Amino acid sequence: MSLAVAIQMDPIEPVNIDADSSFALALEAQRRGHTLFHYMVPHMSFAHSVVRARGRPMTVRRERGNHATLGPWETRDLLDFDVILMRQDPPFDMGYITATHMLEHVHPRTLVVNDPAHVRNAPEKLFVTHFPELMPPTLITSDPAEIAAFRREHRDIIMKPLFGNGGAGVFHITPEDENLNALLEMFTQRAREPVIVQRYLPEVREGDKRIILVDGVAAGGVLRVPAKGEARANLHVGGTAMKTTLTKREREICEAIGPELRKRGQVFVGIDVIGDYLTEINVTSPTGIQEISRFDGTDLAAQLWDAIELRRSAAPRR
Repeated sequence: MSLAVAIQMDPIEPVNIDADSSFALALEAQRRGHTLFHYMVPHMSFAHSVVRARGRPMTVRRERGNHATLGPWETRDLLDFDVILMRQDPPFDMGYITATHMLEHVHPRTLVVNDPAHVRNAPEKLFVTHFPELMPPTLITSDPAEIAAFRREHRDIIMKPLFGNGGAGVFHITPEDENLNALLEMFTQRAREPVIVQRYLPEVREGDKRIILVDGVAAGGVLRVPAKGEARANLHVGGTAMKTTLTKREREICEAIGPELRKRGQVFVGIDVIGDYLTEINVTSPTGIQEISRFDGTDLAAQLWDAIELRRSAAPRR
């Protein structure tokens, strides 16, 4: 079964081919005989009830410095494709949200992974609030009095932007820290959104676990250990990836959220777990499949394409 696959992402040229999940998915799609078309969100358009994108045919190879070849520019109706991988990086801003609205005009006749309407309704730090029994004590607000009261109760806290990504803007505020008000002023001056405040989990010093779920089923995980003197475990801010296995509690978390993810068409999901707590559910552009595959030999790109092809075979005919 050869599929026409469009990948909606950022520029392919600068990606790290040893870490980028979109590259791994493209490589596996090509290995299966699927054709690839690369385009970016600014090149999408909607007119006369048709969603188009200007992009280029693409071939990929695992060769540093020569990992992608892009053909001539052309404009395509997105209904011409069997599958669209929505893989552009956040921030989850109005540009991102507008793209999900446009993709709703083609999904599910063209299968969009992940389902764009449910991606829009499931920003990482908000979707997790639907599973309160799994998450640490959390406050979402821009009210300084509420934040002060939360700090008095929990003393050691984390504050971060509600729609941030990649560990950007995450602050660990200890009981002695005098910067809380200044940080809150900075957040509220830069954006109108509330902030998210959580009880600090000291277990993060032992690592933040990224777990990948494929169509609602746990497929593997990687432990991300923060660098010395750093509260964030994200790999691109200095965290170290380490081999891990899933604990009983982590499997319980996956089993609790898996059916809801599957029902919402969230085929490729990465969750973050610290200690016994679920802290984020990443549906926008999850990462981590290459690191996991290297540690445990599991081919997550192949598992994801198995799931995508199964969903494509069951989707309405174009």
